[in-house]
Order: sequence, then structure tokens, then C-alpha cells
Amino acid sequence: MLVSEAVHCLTERGISATVNAVAHEIGIDQSGASRLIKSATSAGYLVMEASAADGRRREASLTPAGRSTLNQAHRWQEEVFDQLAAGWSEQRRREFQQAMTDLMDRSYATEA
Repeated sequence: MLVSEAVHCLTERGISATVNAVAHEIGIDQSGASRLIKSATSAGYLVMEASAADGRRREASLTPAGRSTLNQAHRWQEEVFDQLAAGWSEQRRREFQQAMTDLMDRSYATEA
């Protein structure tokens, strides 16, 4: 799931999901990312294809099975959050979500 989430997040931000970009996203070396991508590709969660912008580069993308599995993982995460935040007001939930979004945005901005 880690590599599928990384590919999803990169593409959502308009970044090509190359092996190097995935490695940077999850904080591991290129060879480790390459192994994770190969494993996820073998499992049917990802596909590697030539970049539309530069045919020499290869980019990962989610397959329908990968997208479905990632969606299931996100639903599970939301269920766990609901359990952990039981009793929180809607305002507290929104504030927490906004604080986490702000942290992620700041994290991405520091990478530029």
C-alpha cells in the first residue's frame, strides 16, 4: 500500500511517479523504491509505462485493482479515525483536518 499511496499522492500533485520521485516521497533509496514498485506491479496494483512527456522515462500509475485497494485502505483509515475521534465535535474534527492539511502543504512547500 505504501508505494500505491505514494504514486497516488504524486500524481494528485501533478508530479510524475518515477522511481526516483516515489523514493523521495516515501523516504527510501532508489533501489528500495524500485523493488517496491516491481512488487506492486507484479501484484497488479501498478503499471509502469513510458512517460507521455519523455519516452525515455518510465512512470508508475495505479491499475483499477490498485485504485480499488487504495480506496479500501482509505475507507479503513477513516473508520479507525472515527473510532479514535469518537465524541469529538464537528468543529474539532474540521480543525484537526485543517491542521493536518496545513502541515502536509507546508511539508510539500519545503521540498520545492
